[in-house]
Amino acid sequence: MITITDYNFKGKKAIIRVDFNVPLDKLTFNVLDDKRIRAALPTIKYILGNGGAVILISHFGRPKNGPEQQYSLKNILPCISDLVDLPVQFAMDCIGDEAIRHSKSLQPGEVLLLENVRFHKEETAGSIEFAQKLSSLGDCFVNDAFGAAHRAHASTTQIASFFPADKMMGFLMKAEIENAQKVLTYGKKPFAAIIGGAKVSDKILIVENLLSIADHIIIGGGMAYTFIKALGGNIGNSICEVERIPICLAIIEKAKLNGVQIHLPIDSVIADEFSPTAKRTNCLSNQIPDGWMGLDIGEKSSREFENVLSKSMTILWNGPMGVFEMESFSEGTKSMASAVASATKNGSFSLIGGGDSAAAVLKFGFENEVSYISTGGGALLEYFEGKELPGITALAS
Repeated sequence: MITITDYNFKGKKAIIRVDFNVPLDKLTFNVLDDKRIRAALPTIKYILGNGGAVILISHFGRPKNGPEQQYSLKNILPCISDLVDLPVQFAMDCIGDEAIRHSKSLQPGEVLLLENVRFHKEETAGSIEFAQKLSSLGDCFVNDAFGAAHRAHASTTQIASFFPADKMMGFLMKAEIENAQKVLTYGKKPFAAIIGGAKVSDKILIVENLLSIADHIIIGGGMAYTFIKALGGNIGNSICEVERIPICLAIIEKAKLNGVQIHLPIDSVIADEFSPTAKRTNCLSNQIPDGWMGLDIGEKSSREFENVLSKSMTILWNGPMGVFEMESFSEGTKSMASAVASATKNGSFSLIGGGDSAAAVLKFGFENEVSYISTGGGALLEYFEGKELPGITALAS
């Protein structure tokens, strides 16, 4: 695979697959978080600075019936122009006459944004014909959309086949893989993984994969209560996937065999309903009364988890400890963010696994105090599950 720094972009039109699926204000359509756009700037500016022109392609949301105003990339055009510091051109479609006309007239140093590729059902179907139409607009292909690398879609995977000698990953994609490898392959011991979120079913594969490389696995969030029930605890009305109890027990047994310590929350902040204004109190996680549910880890759990992290040299965090969006149930997740930041300051390598974990780190003001924040929640999760990411494989084949 060629690298972006070895390629001669002079006079070339580079198609860059980016992930500009950013949140918008529902009324004004203004960008609420431009992190994913800023993350692609090094690749965009490098190509422009080396004599190339840039054609940006991205998905945006999940439109169901063709073009929809709320999912138009035109909504984020002003934000992109501001960040690139250039007047970015826009084509009202990603294929067809207008896209062809814009791309043909594009000059070195200029940027063209194409309309949402998901306005065509052929994108998610992985249509080779659709990929060919996209590929005809440029001279080379750069995939910098790590957040979409786990999707075998036309613009992430099939398009690469039309550039056998002119395809490469961008700086963001490269950074994502290198930082993941710092955990998976080169992580210093002790290695602690913090795994949270609502459901065991969403995280089974990553937990199973981590059993062969981690020293400590901290389990929080709603998924913890299935483990606690599996061990015979009373969890009241807490979320529980009863059908996953056997796999939880199997994970606990395998962890013992592998010498991996599984840490479950000792205590929980519980509530009488799923509401920010619910009555709440603290109790042991295995003694939650009927009619009450665990919505955050308690202070004892936070202290135990913080102690584990303070002694760890490598930390992976994927998933919150509770319903951190509600202020009443945010302290557990905040304590983890603080503990990860402290460990990082003392020399640990910390990787924040995108999605809710990244949102929590940003919310609590620790974004500059951790080693790396991934832009790809689902993609990073699958990478740590040991799955092949089609968007990366396509660049190597």
